[in-house]
Amino acid sequence: MTDPIDGDPLALEQQVCFALSVAARGVVAVYRPLLEPMGLTHPQYLVMLALWQHAPLSVRDLSRLLQLDPGTLSPLLKRLEAAGYVRRERDSADERSLAVTLTAAGEALRERAEQIPPAIVERLGMPVEELRHLHTVLTRVIAAANRAGAAGPAQASA
Repeated sequence: MTDPIDGDPLALEQQVCFALSVAARGVVAVYRPLLEPMGLTHPQYLVMLALWQHAPLSVRDLSRLLQLDPGTLSPLLKRLEAAGYVRRERDSADERSLAVTLTAAGEALRERAEQIPPAIVERLGMPVEELRHLHTVLTRVIAAANRAGAAGPAQASA
């Protein structure tokens, strides 16, 4: 990648946001045919991954973990509940909190989902080490973007 300072700083192919956006759409498209037979969309798969690892979770904790607004998460949970994979119940310790748990069908779905990561690696045709490195770099980008967003517009441009 050429240095934007040396060339056009607005060149589309030089923009990090463009590369991330196209990569995200492309990778999600690779997941789609693997998730469809399970009745899951990619966002629903992310919810299930979080629940398989941490269930039960409050909606608030799930929202924070997935970095999704509760308003975005709520319809995903409703569809997963309608599919029979999760159950949303009032937390007995805090009636204001909604707890999300896996149903037996949701727990059983994990076995099928375990085939997805190796299938993605195979379909992408990239070395696992390169994908791990990409994950590390993207995690740093996410943290940097979160810091920049928390700094607000005045501090971010300073």
